Amino acid sequence: MSESTALDQLGTDLGRDPGTTHAEDVTRSVVPLHADRGIYENDKDFFVERDGVRFAGTHLIIDLWGCEGIDDIDRIDRAMRDSVEAAGATLLHIHLHHFTPNSGVSGVAVLAESHISVHSWPECGYAAFDVFMCGDAQPHKAVEVLKEAFGPSRVQVTEHLRGSD
Repeated sequence: MSESTALDQLGTDLGRDPGTTHAEDVTRSVVPLHADRGIYENDKDFFVERDGVRFAGTHLIIDLWGCEGIDDIDRIDRAMRDSVEAAGATLLHIHLHHFTPNSGVSGVAVLAESHISVHSWPECGYAAFDVFMCGDAQPHKAVEVLKEAFGPSRVQVTEHLRGSD
C-alpha cells in the first residue's frame, strides 16, 4: 500500500492541498450549545463528573508481574472480552498479534468508549495493559478480570483522568 493511500485511509493525506475535498470528506455544521465547554448541539457530552472533577474518561495503566498465560493469544482475547463486559463497555473490534521468538502478544480492543491495549513479555512474566474508557463504563472492573485471568504475583494500577478541567 502506498504511503498516500494509507494516509488517505487515515484521513491524514499530508500531500494534498488542504483546500480540496475528496468524496469521503464529511462536512459537519455544528451550532455551539455550551461554547465555554466546547460542547455543540450535535454532539453528545460523554464527559463524566466524579468527586467534583469533570473529565473525558478514566485511563488505567495496569502493570502485571509474575503472570501466567500471557503468551496464549486466545487467553488474552478472552480476558480482554471479559474485561469489556465487566466494565459495561461496547466492543467494536479486537486485534491481537503474536511476536516471535518470545511469543509476546500485542494488540488492542477498540471500544465505543475508547480502548484496551496489551503488550506482553512472557520471558519476563510481565504484561502491560492500558484501559481507557469514557461515559458510563467502569474501567476499574477490568483490573479484577485481568488478575483472575493471568494470576499475577504483583499488580500496579495508575489512574489518569483524561481531559480533566
